[in-house]
Amino acid sequence: METKIMNAINNPEMLEGLYRSDKKAFVRAFRNIYPEISGNATAGFWKARLDYEERGAVKIGFTGRNFLFLILVCAVCGILIKLPDIIPIDTSFHFYQKNAAIIVLFGLVAYTMLSRGSVNIRHWLITKVTFIISLLYINLLPSDNASDTITLAYLHLPLLLWYIWGLTYIEFDFKDLSKRMDFLRHNGDVVILFAIIALSGGLLTALTIGLFSAIDINVERFYSEYVIIIGAVSAPVVASYVLGVFPGVTSKTASIIANIFSPLVLITLTGYLIGMAITGKDPYDDREFLLVFNCLLIGVMALIVFAVSESSGKLARFRGVILFLLSAVTLIVDMIALTAILYRLSEFGFTPNRIAVLGFNILVFGNLISISARLLRVVTGKSDMGSVEGAIAGYLPVYAVWAFLISFGFPLLFGMR
Repeated sequence: METKIMNAINNPEMLEGLYRSDKKAFVRAFRNIYPEISGNATAGFWKARLDYEERGAVKIGFTGRNFLFLILVCAVCGILIKLPDIIPIDTSFHFYQKNAAIIVLFGLVAYTMLSRGSVNIRHWLITKVTFIISLLYINLLPSDNASDTITLAYLHLPLLLWYIWGLTYIEFDFKDLSKRMDFLRHNGDVVILFAIIALSGGLLTALTIGLFSAIDINVERFYSEYVIIIGAVSAPVVASYVLGVFPGVTSKTASIIANIFSPLVLITLTGYLIGMAITGKDPYDDREFLLVFNCLLIGVMALIVFAVSESSGKLARFRGVILFLLSAVTLIVDMIALTAILYRLSEFGFTPNRIAVLGFNILVFGNLISISARLLRVVTGKSDMGSVEGAIAGYLPVYAVWAFLISFGFPLLFGMR
């Protein structure tokens, strides 16, 4: 979208067409590139127009239709998470472990669809059937069996439903990779705003409990059983609502933080690998060390994704160099993790956990190679960051397929062990 706007900056009709085709993507892209085109009269007009529309959205923010949808969705999520207190459900069958994440994602999907203005019946049916099947499946799995495959299903089914949320967010437009990147940016902003809401809620909870304790009224149990639990499942939906109504609240925050920390993480990761070589510590015989390695991979991949999404402009080449070096070092980390899990497979045999970790590392390795190759072209001036975004967004369905296989395929392949 950024490239399209740059090419059409002197063509008002084409700019209007881009805006009407995807307003959210246009606004985000325009604000990203505005510093480069601020001297253009057309760009100045569009900035004034978008600023005016944003101020208008703020005025009706808490009284509009979307606010009513927010209240409705949060109420439904609150009722669902408190079902064990409403109807006789035995929580020993891991109700919260099985359903909490699904309820949160249901809320996000429901609010996203309702806030669109018009609901596509086919898309609504797809999401509804998917959630019903997922809820029935996860709750019918044995709860009294300490099974690796069941634990993996608990972890990966929400990832699959996260992908369904993504499809809802991009309105099932599979071909437009820029919309997928917008969804990833939205996730970063939601996480940051959720953290702010959670921190504020924690402070309010401590203050409330302290105030009532001072007058000998114990509200701690009520707060922990109702306010905190219902607030936890509602907060991501609230964050999504706030971002929709006040797009400037945390716009670019995740990307800016990622770009700030990218050089620091690169230095830390390089020092970590050097220190590992000096101390002789390795993940081959240490299961916990291997777990840390994989958590590190997830964190660095997220950092690269958000940093790439805000790497246009004058510093794009410098950021490209940093991200290329970071992706190269991360590739080394992934290769060590891959050899470690292959070693453990050869020494201790196949288990669902080891195969899941192996598959994850292979997927990340392939994605990192693609990202690194595109970043190298950016550094050498042969391409722009748009190609890197394509490598990231285009790979998302691969992760979704893997999550599906682990959630539904592993219990069939390995049984409940």
